[in-house]
Amino acid sequence: MKNKFDASIIVKYLILLVLAAIVLVPLSVIVLSAFKTRIELSRYSLFSLPHSFMLDNFIEVYKKAEIPLALKNTAIITCTSVALNVILGAMVSYILARFEFKSKKIVLSSFMVAMIIPFTTIEVARFSIINSLGLFNTYWAPIFIYVGADLIQIFVYKQFIDNIPVSLDESAMMDGASYITIFTRIIFPLVVPASLTIAIIKFVDISNDMYTPYLYIPSDSLRTLTTALMIFQGERTLDWGKLSSGVILIMAPPLILYFIFQKRIFAGLVAGASKE
Repeated sequence: MKNKFDASIIVKYLILLVLAAIVLVPLSVIVLSAFKTRIELSRYSLFSLPHSFMLDNFIEVYKKAEIPLALKNTAIITCTSVALNVILGAMVSYILARFEFKSKKIVLSSFMVAMIIPFTTIEVARFSIINSLGLFNTYWAPIFIYVGADLIQIFVYKQFIDNIPVSLDESAMMDGASYITIFTRIIFPLVVPASLTIAIIKFVDISNDMYTPYLYIPSDSLRTLTTALMIFQGERTLDWGKLSSGVILIMAPPLILYFIFQKRIFAGLVAGASKE
């Protein structure tokens, strides 16, 4: 038994080491490349240390990629999308958790199916809808997609609200409170852990997305942090040093935010799964 137990421990650690290598090896290459010149990148190994940890790549990326403008665009799209996801997600979940109506199961099933269908299969239809609404090449194109495409927030909120006693609603209604008052004064404050979890997850996902901004807001004045780096991609060549430094600049804020609030994320998900 002891040998079997020890063998299982070794296997688990080997799996963890492999997974860590899959994540850390590319990340280490990006960090090292960000401080190298083009000559160093072409002559030496990807894993070799730079001769001098210069910041020239970071400075040039900041200037050429117009990082302040890209940061402003990213902040507008991300913050608006996160806020709408939190507010609308909580409202829809409150209706699904507290009200009974004939098509309730159909609505929930539709949300589940919408999450399962790959987005690429409906991209043509989605692009046509965005274009017909006059949202193409505006901030609202990606915001509309980020709010309507991923519906995970509805299920997270519903799980939380299902665990809130209905007696709280009934007591408030006896005191003359409306459904809007119950939601804003009782339900929404009680699902703050879920709101924080959803806000952080959505912030990281949206701020790191390149596909949607690249396709729906191609204008130079609407570049986000992810699409701004495309200027360092030529027809036949890539400036790996500047791309790597740009990737670090883009990754830093979401990573810092995630590491600061990672306990809240997991605590929020676990809290919603527990029943009193």
